[in-house]
Amino acid sequence: MSILEFSDLKYSYEGKQNVLRGISGKMEQGKLYAILGPSGCGKTTLLSLLGGLDSPDSGRILFDGIDIAASGLADHRRNHVSFIFQAYNLIDYLTPAENVSLTSKLPPLPILECLGLTKEEAKRNVLKLSGGQQQRVAIARALASEAPIILADEPTGNLDEDTARDITEILKESAHGMNKCVVVVTHSNELAKQADVVLRLKKGKLSM
Repeated sequence: MSILEFSDLKYSYEGKQNVLRGISGKMEQGKLYAILGPSGCGKTTLLSLLGGLDSPDSGRILFDGIDIAASGLADHRRNHVSFIFQAYNLIDYLTPAENVSLTSKLPPLPILECLGLTKEEAKRNVLKLSGGQQQRVAIARALASEAPIILADEPTGNLDEDTARDITEILKESAHGMNKCVVVVTHSNELAKQADVVLRLKKGKLSM
């Protein structure tokens, strides 16, 4: 059964430029989805709609069969989804451990160590970490959440090739090993090759 379903989604900027032209799809737990498309095609917009950060002009988004607009977007954001942003969006005056603790009551160190950070690095201010390390903290924060859906916006976009490969493996394990529904917006064909399902967004239409 699909955990996330969207039907006939339409969205336009300022009521003029049609970005999404009635797209539909279904997503399941235990799978990694990659959304590909040219810049400006609406990939991040779609991710924002699925995460309840914005509302479509028309159409429905269902979580476990229930319309997220009816149950409340704030409730959806709080309980159903966790985000990995390209710009990390970490609290910059906190440590990695403190950032992860914001989303989970579980001890933060084990998951940070699983993602390659040492005990010492987990106690540093996040601004003293490399870009790759900061992205690992952002992913740790998402994984520590009990939310069954991970929405990631260009999670490997700012990273070197080796780190990007590591992050891709972590996202795959999040889906296959932790039974999360992982949805990734990306320009990376290498990441898309690792996905279970590739969705292509072009001229407001979605195809597989």
